[in-house]
Amino acid sequence: MKTMTKLPYELFIGLRYTRAKRRNHFISFISLTSMLGIALGVAALITVLSVMNGFQNELRTRILGAASHVQISGAGDVLADWLAVAEVAAADPRVVAAAPYVNAQGMLTFDGAVRGSVIRGVLPEREDRVVEIGRHMKAGTLAALKPGEFGIALGSELARSLAVVEGDKLTLIAPQGQVTPAGIVPRLKQFRVVGIFEMGMFEYDSTLALIHLEDAQKLYRMENKVSGVRLRLRDMFESRQVAMALLPKLAADAYISDWTRSHANFFRAVQMEKNVMFIILLLIVAVAAFNIVSTLVMAVTDKQPDIAILRTLGAAPSGIMAVFIVQGALIGVIGTLMGVGGGVLLALNIDVVVPFIESLFGVHFLAKDIYYISELPSDLHGSDVVLIALVSFVLSLLATLYPSWRASRVNPAEALRYE
Repeated sequence: MKTMTKLPYELFIGLRYTRAKRRNHFISFISLTSMLGIALGVAALITVLSVMNGFQNELRTRILGAASHVQISGAGDVLADWLAVAEVAAADPRVVAAAPYVNAQGMLTFDGAVRGSVIRGVLPEREDRVVEIGRHMKAGTLAALKPGEFGIALGSELARSLAVVEGDKLTLIAPQGQVTPAGIVPRLKQFRVVGIFEMGMFEYDSTLALIHLEDAQKLYRMENKVSGVRLRLRDMFESRQVAMALLPKLAADAYISDWTRSHANFFRAVQMEKNVMFIILLLIVAVAAFNIVSTLVMAVTDKQPDIAILRTLGAAPSGIMAVFIVQGALIGVIGTLMGVGGGVLLALNIDVVVPFIESLFGVHFLAKDIYYISELPSDLHGSDVVLIALVSFVLSLLATLYPSWRASRVNPAEALRYE
């Protein structure tokens, strides 16, 4: 007790009111529901933001599995000396690897089926160091693309729509025509399917086809030229800085872009959803926090005789305010801590909790035949947890101001008249 009496009286009385058994059980019930509401809102907010972060990372990983961090291309999609460009890029310590590519359009036909495709000529040994297509091969290997053998690797959806499997031979129709006595006819070349990959992104799986760089140069009559050079960085988030640093070192007709520009719409959409979900779920915390208002208003009414006695003993209005601010803030702090604990545990174990719920109720939230991301990913950020806890505490503190101010305005004579 001696240590407690050393506390400021505002803190001591506020803590005592919180621990004391109330004469009005309804006030205790409202306090408990406010506390649980804050805990539930904070836990939901932490969990949802962690899942949104997980989706963002998963989307980024799948996009960058087939797209490079930085891409350098020439005017008209033609780059003459790609080796010189690769050397300039490799001189930057932030660049891990560089790979040339030929980018073109074509029509693929097999057994009456016709599909438009993005044809990408690559050097397999360099391509594997820049992107991760080689790790997503469902059949065959990227190394099977050899110059002069006219092999082709298809996205899984493209292969399915053409009904081809590894070993089948299909025809690639290049849009550039050739002049013959009969007129201009498109150029045709037969390719053998040597691999099928699945990136998990419909954009790539349904349209992308890979052939060897030399085969692409022959087919599209590019001689020794390429469309550009693609780079992989040590840190993908430095792509904008690397692009700006390389630009002055390249030829005037070179164009450089990074993944944050070429796929900006995907990430803006995810970020917008994340921000909207934060605002919506924050309303749950706000509603629970402002329940503290009703709790403290009733507590002030219940404690009017105590307030009057404190005032007659010399307590200042600011001291009376502090008593009830402590009481309301404690409800907010306990609710926030409970929510943070529950939210962190749920976010870290979402891969266990969700399958358990699915098996318990016989449902599947993200069906594999509909969604390419069929599991709920979670990526817990400490900064999100701190921000949510801080916002929750501030809302709880704001909710105490009006009831506390009202308590400081209690007239001692009026409060003690009927006691």
